[in-house]
Formats: sequence, C-alpha cells, structure tokens
Amino acid sequence: MRRPRHKTGITLAALSALWTSAVCADIPAARQTELMHLLNQDCGSCHGLTRKGGLGPALTQEALAGKPTIMLREVILHGRPGTPMPPWKSFLNEQEADWLVQVLLEGKTDAH
Repeated sequence: MRRPRHKTGITLAALSALWTSAVCADIPAARQTELMHLLNQDCGSCHGLTRKGGLGPALTQEALAGKPTIMLREVILHGRPGTPMPPWKSFLNEQEADWLVQVLLEGKTDAH
C-alpha cells in the first residue's frame, strides 16, 4: 500500500511530524506538566490509566501509529459525536492538543 504524497513527494506523515514538532516547541514546562496530568487522569479515566483502552480505545503508540496528527488533534478538540468522547476545546488550544498528540505518538509517559 502506498502512502499519500504531497506534490513535492514528501509523505503526509512526514509533513505532519514536522508541523507538530514546530508548533509544540513553545509550550512552557509548567503547562506541559498540567497537560500530562490531564492526559493521565482525565483521558486515562476512559482510555485506561496505562492508555491500553477502557470505555475509549487504546491511546498507545502502537494503536495510534499511522493516524494523521491533524485528525487526532481534531478528535481531542471537538470530540466524537455519538460517542462518550467529549470536546476538550474549552480547556485546550490547538497547540496544546498538538502537544498531546505528539506525546501520544512518541509513547511518552512524562512531560519532559
């Protein structure tokens, strides 16, 4: 199966990774700690404290592999209608949601 490519030949996954890294660079350490707490406690209440699933699907690095970062951000910010996944846009901005996506895709368990 071929990966979708941009006009320049760069894969969309590579573009997403570059974009996410650039956008996430400016989140202060204190806010990163708060976001990790939110991920571990609030997200963990449905997705499992080890992110292996529960009421919601697994959020492990393996489970999210290949999913577009922009789609993951949109799910975090806007939820999934018809499911228990709520929108978090009242608590997070796009940059913070992108940071959470990066943490999940890298399989990080702490903020730093």
